[in-house]
Amino acid sequence: MFQDRVDGGQQLARALGGYREFHPIVVALPRGGVPVGYEVARAFDADLDVIVVRKLGAPGNPEFAIGAIAPGITEVNRSVVDMYGIPERYIEDVIRRERAEMERQERLYRSGRDPIQVAGRTVLVIDDGLATGATASAALASIRIHDPDRVIFGAPVCACDSASDLARKADGVVCVLRPRDFAAVSIWYRDFTPTTDADVTECLNRAARARPPVGSQLWERGRS
Repeated sequence: MFQDRVDGGQQLARALGGYREFHPIVVALPRGGVPVGYEVARAFDADLDVIVVRKLGAPGNPEFAIGAIAPGITEVNRSVVDMYGIPERYIEDVIRRERAEMERQERLYRSGRDPIQVAGRTVLVIDDGLATGATASAALASIRIHDPDRVIFGAPVCACDSASDLARKADGVVCVLRPRDFAAVSIWYRDFTPTTDADVTECLNRAARARPPVGSQLWERGRS
């Protein structure tokens, strides 16, 4: 069990230590993945960015994912949609609603900064836990659009089956814990206080202040 997301991030950074030599970019999933990603970026002296991914929740049960959206990506689990007879009109409505929230969060979190360019780079995609894998899958697909060299997913705790499934989409999956009795991400943290928009923005601003001024050539380092 982890004390909190800071502790989870510090333990995950040690588990990811083999990727330090590739000078990776850390890209975290808001909200809860950002304080975890901040600790990984701090340990690696790496740049920190976010990828905003929104879960597509089922009718009457928004925590049950029927898919997810990320920049440039929409993934819908058609087998689940068919199994429960979810209407296409509902899917269109939830995609439209979540896309609006995704765009709002991107504007808020970036505070006017441009996304870090990942082409040719090693990217560590970080969250506070891996449950169904719907949001992680959409995040990986979105990052792949921009032609990174490799994409590694990392989280302090992962459901075993989801980690195995995600390994087919990532170049590596690193989890500190892979409990068979997973149940939920929250039970593996003593303190799982919800991360707020203000927390995310503060982590990103703090990380940006610790790095050199942004220039296009900065994000191209490591390609040669």
